[in-house]
Amino acid sequence: MAEPMADGEIADRIRARRGGDLRALDQALLYSPQIALGWNELLGAVRERSTLPGDLRELAILVVARINDAPYEWRAHAPLALAEGLTVEQVEWLREPVGPTPLTALQTAAVEFVEKLTRDCRIPNDMFEQVRARLGDRGVVELALTGSAYNMVSRFLNAMAIA
Repeated sequence: MAEPMADGEIADRIRARRGGDLRALDQALLYSPQIALGWNELLGAVRERSTLPGDLRELAILVVARINDAPYEWRAHAPLALAEGLTVEQVEWLREPVGPTPLTALQTAAVEFVEKLTRDCRIPNDMFEQVRARLGDRGVVELALTGSAYNMVSRFLNAMAIA
């Protein structure tokens, strides 16, 4: 494939959100500049303008990365999960959930929710209501949006063989 447009307003907006650099994901997206622009806005909102606690956001992203076998996504978000307060033990457990969980009850409910969303594209009513009771209406919506958005990310990464 020819090189995508790495200059211009859209690339600059992506760089601004990324702290100055374009990543392999961004470069692939820039083959379709208008979609790259929308993607940048959507993912920026999910990451920076959601009220979902950072530990739950990053936990959700890591669950999606594990299930969808997206190593690029995992490498990008494991350090962010630690920065948001997850422990090394919790991140390792999310990578390979074997043995007793080191997660809190809320984190466990979020993991189960995102696993169900990722595997089945549906959330049973009782699970939805349990998470909504803990996070509120906006929180359950933002958890579902985070899981959904990062399913899109991981599937695009895998389709483009960005590992």
